[in-house]
Amino acid sequence: MRKDQNLTAYLYLFLTVTFWAGNFIVGKYASYYDVPPFSLNFYRWFFAWLILAPFTIPEILKKKEYILKNYKIFLVLGVTSITIFNSIVYYSLNFTQVISGVLMISTIPVMIMLFSSILNIEKTNIFQIIGVIFSFIGVIAIVTKADFEILKNLDFNKGDITMVIAMFSWALYSTLLKRKTYEISQLSLLQVVITCGLIFLIPLYFIEHQIGSRIRLDIPFILILSYVVLFPGLASFFLWIKGISLIGTNRSGVFLHLMPILSAIMAIFFFNEKFMFYHMLGACFIIIGILLSNKKLENA
Repeated sequence: MRKDQNLTAYLYLFLTVTFWAGNFIVGKYASYYDVPPFSLNFYRWFFAWLILAPFTIPEILKKKEYILKNYKIFLVLGVTSITIFNSIVYYSLNFTQVISGVLMISTIPVMIMLFSSILNIEKTNIFQIIGVIFSFIGVIAIVTKADFEILKNLDFNKGDITMVIAMFSWALYSTLLKRKTYEISQLSLLQVVITCGLIFLIPLYFIEHQIGSRIRLDIPFILILSYVVLFPGLASFFLWIKGISLIGTNRSGVFLHLMPILSAIMAIFFFNEKFMFYHMLGACFIIIGILLSNKKLENA
């Protein structure tokens, strides 16, 4: 029974990271079809909100006093995850390679440790500090393409720079999420976070619309939207929770490291992207950073 339970959890978690990896691929396709990034993100979470509403509204109404009392933290969670992270990822993929983006995103677990230390949520050790430094070096290698002239002239790819913003935004969201225990179910928490994120996405959607970046209601947009709503949006959320419930947080967290690998393989297959020397260099520093960050001090 235990073996079957493990296999089921592994399947859930593998599907989760596969859907998340696919989000980068579909985001890249969206850039090919000129789908406006902020509008895509708005509709992604608007339809996710509609799907979740029947299951969450009763509890949200019941806990409305608690939610209103803690509205500041919910607004920050919504802005960092829904408004900024997802929008910036779609925006960045208009200018940068999928491989570059997912390698930078893979540093998020290390950045979470950094924010946890800064906000006095968890104590850090020397290995984690060195791990953060190595991860930063890896990101710099990718952003500069390991070319000193790019660094000297500050001639960066804007997609790489904005992906760094997305990276920090999700790390801050994840840090704040684990900072306290919330008195509502995970499903209702997701709905509240989506609601707060949508509040700030609405003006961005209209600004994008006013400057001429408008959604075309065609087959590519419908397929792209369907994927981002149903798979990385909703299915991954449920599968991730199920996987964690079966084998625990620590063992589940290992699967996150599969996402950049899967995304890179997909990008090479679908877009003929090349795994360049600077990707390899950056990946080596990031991997060393992740390994060091997870090392425990003896007798600590």
